[in-house]
Amino acid sequence: MRVRPRGDGDVEDCVSVLAEVHRCDGYPVNWPERPGEWLSQASLLGAWVAEHRGRTVGHVSLSRGGDGDLAPGLWSERTGTGSDRTAVVSRLFVAPWARGHGIGALLIGRALEEARRHGLHPVLDVVATDTAAAALYERLGWERMGTVEQQWSPSLSVKIHCYAAAPQ
Repeated sequence: MRVRPRGDGDVEDCVSVLAEVHRCDGYPVNWPERPGEWLSQASLLGAWVAEHRGRTVGHVSLSRGGDGDLAPGLWSERTGTGSDRTAVVSRLFVAPWARGHGIGALLIGRALEEARRHGLHPVLDVVATDTAAAALYERLGWERMGTVEQQWSPSLSVKIHCYAAAPQ
């Protein structure tokens, strides 16, 4: 098992794994029209893939907070620092058939390393119904800062848990 920086040639494989995850778990909740672009958001600080025997089995990215990211604002309110001092861990997924081997923890660890290398505090948002993801973050020592209702469309309101990594 290894985690390495995601290259341009990895996006197609990542989209295939993401499609498996979506079919199995419903993540992401709203399937993106262009999933390759969704994985490569503009404010990206880095993205990594996990490989097992040369096959892509997982992905994570780290970015600056953007519209719709709630955790940076909560962290800012809680600490009295600017939300620009945070980095958002996102786009984390592991192939359903590859789970149970610590891949998610490896990917999160790599994103944490990078955030801290930039002097930023890692935060993330997760849909409250994704109990497996919340359990992983809590096992890894992340602290739930709060749960917020977010309006995703005029007819869809979603509960979001906001987490911050444990201080160094």
